[in-house]
Amino acid sequence: MNATVDAPLNVLFLCIGNSARSILAEAMANHAPIARGKFRAYSAGSQPKGEVDPLAMEVLRQSRIPTDGLRSKSWDEFAAPDAPKMHFVFTVCDEASMEACPVWPGQPMTARWGVPDPAAVTTSEQDRRRAFLDAALVLRRRIELFASLPLDKLSRMALQARLDDIGRASSAAESPTSSA
Repeated sequence: MNATVDAPLNVLFLCIGNSARSILAEAMANHAPIARGKFRAYSAGSQPKGEVDPLAMEVLRQSRIPTDGLRSKSWDEFAAPDAPKMHFVFTVCDEASMEACPVWPGQPMTARWGVPDPAAVTTSEQDRRRAFLDAALVLRRRIELFASLPLDKLSRMALQARLDDIGRASSAAESPTSSA
């Protein structure tokens, strides 16, 4: 970005239903201890379900992450002329399941941070809880990695490479930003 980063940067997390993954990411990126206050995060869906999955809210509350104001919403809200200008847009759809991901127009930095949809797990309540916890862990680690980037020192091309690497990181043990 090659600019001094002093104000929070706007980040939009997109998926299809905006009921689980993108909601988890929005809340975590807005949580200061995780993202260090660097971001003002939002989430949206191309086909919002209209409600947040209760397990997403439960996982956030158990992690002591504020849930006030979280709601399932359409990405149309962020395409309006008076919407906040986005600096980053991350899609969190699961490409492994061939889930079609929304595309965001314009000039923000973008990356695909695919995460399996925990809301799609229907085998048992225990499996659903595990899926939500796993999704939250992956997203948390990616947001922590993103927050640790020296945004004011990276060129746009180097930053894009780092964002793409973060999207490939699937566990806390992986750290794609340490090798560059």
